[in-house]
Amino acid sequence: MTSDSTLRDAASRWIAADPDPATRAELEAVLARAGSDPAAAGDLADRLAGPLEFGTAGLRGPVRAGPNGMNVAVVTRTTAGVAEWLKAHGHAGALVVVGRDARHGSEAFATATAEVLTAAGFDVKVFPRPLPTPVLAFAVGRLGAVAGIQITASHNPPADNGYKLYDATGGQIVPPSDGEIERAIEAAPPAADVPRAPGAEVVDLLPRYLDEVATLPLGHERAVRVAATALHGVGADTLRAAFERAGFTDLHLVEAQAAPDPDFPTVSFPNPEEPGATDLLLALASDVDADLAIALDPDADRCALGVRERNGEWRMLRGDETGVLLGSYVLSTVDRTTLPDPLVATTIVSSSMLGEIAKAEGARYAETLTGFKWLVRAGEGLVFAYEEALGLCVNPGFVRDKDGIAAATLAAGLAAQLKAQGRTPLDVLDELAQRHGVHLTDQVSLRVTDLAVRGQLMAKVRTTPPARLGGVDVTLEDLLPDADVVRLTGDGVRVVVRPSGTEPKLKAYLQVVDSAREAAQERLTALRADVEELLA
Repeated sequence: MTSDSTLRDAASRWIAADPDPATRAELEAVLARAGSDPAAAGDLADRLAGPLEFGTAGLRGPVRAGPNGMNVAVVTRTTAGVAEWLKAHGHAGALVVVGRDARHGSEAFATATAEVLTAAGFDVKVFPRPLPTPVLAFAVGRLGAVAGIQITASHNPPADNGYKLYDATGGQIVPPSDGEIERAIEAAPPAADVPRAPGAEVVDLLPRYLDEVATLPLGHERAVRVAATALHGVGADTLRAAFERAGFTDLHLVEAQAAPDPDFPTVSFPNPEEPGATDLLLALASDVDADLAIALDPDADRCALGVRERNGEWRMLRGDETGVLLGSYVLSTVDRTTLPDPLVATTIVSSSMLGEIAKAEGARYAETLTGFKWLVRAGEGLVFAYEEALGLCVNPGFVRDKDGIAAATLAAGLAAQLKAQGRTPLDVLDELAQRHGVHLTDQVSLRVTDLAVRGQLMAKVRTTPPARLGGVDVTLEDLLPDADVVRLTGDGVRVVVRPSGTEPKLKAYLQVVDSAREAAQERLTALRADVEELLA
């Protein structure tokens, strides 16, 4: 905005076009204070700095009034754009499924989404209550929908909400769809002028989803004690139901985190990867003498596993450890008479051990750009995919996205089998390291307040790349224009640097490969120090 008057005019226009009286009043109050309060003036400018960008992850942003926030007006215009995009691709009048989590605003946003689509002539089906994102992804494929929309911000901070779009493949959208939709949103009328109509049909696909989860290769053992948390999200009831359907009866939930609560009162950041997020889970696992700990993120599409070390202490596995553990298990269960050439996939920032496992098992292996929108499109015959950020797809046959519920259920089956054999997941990880080398991974994550800093640091790495990292010579590979990613590789060392697609972070993904764990750990420590200095 170039002046106070321009800013105030833009705010007044937004207020006039906002169909929601609550957010109209909210922005009116900010506007009234902005003339005399510098903080309110800054707040107003930030709210009008949008619109939120529609990318392949859809929308994510703080729940607040104004174009640079998640609110009914933004959701209404977004859905009008999606409706026009679907019509332009020959899907007028077709089926669209709408789901939601339990965050602030989710119910109102889902209602607005369904009513805009209904008024636009689509056959709209909605879920009866907040449910995990994988159930929505499942419903798109099972019902033959041309699109699915889930109102969720996944593991973002409590202030946020989001809008995730699946296309007719049952997977998240990929370019150029995001750009086409963004242009359609820009062309949409003011929110108050977008028609809305009730009439969406309520459907419950959860029982059919649970039936499919129960068909996973879970083995015959069921004697396993599991501690689990939903981190105040929507996963607890579905996880409990999935376990019951599959025959796992010894499940202990962190009660303080079991009920959906959009304020996430016991965690500062509702992401199982964040320090402290799983403290209550690991304490419960120790108290009940569990065999396995499981953490779901708030919309239950991610799954983290916790194990007891040999000294009795509990820790969470890294995403790469869980990925190779479950990937190896899935490959061992594939019926080669019906699927002789299975494919497993991970991303360019994940551990390369899955490739070694696939080679030993006579399976195909693929690496894609980050994100499940790419992983589920890795190729025919896909039986397993994972990304190091706790995303696991153990069931691509019926969910073309990461699925924390299915992964948790499969992990319980594996843990039960190992327990019956007197073994643990750590034993399996040790055996994999002996066969394929010790692959250690780590991450350096730099949170920024100014997104321009990410571009500056990426430019620094590209223009003056380091000659050595972790004590070895490295060479740089730039993945532009396909992706804003640089990869630095050397003997047993790999570093991948990229800006996060969902958070204000610059991330560096580290890997070292060695024959001995102690040597690998020393190399990883040295590599981390060098990367931290590089990104300082």
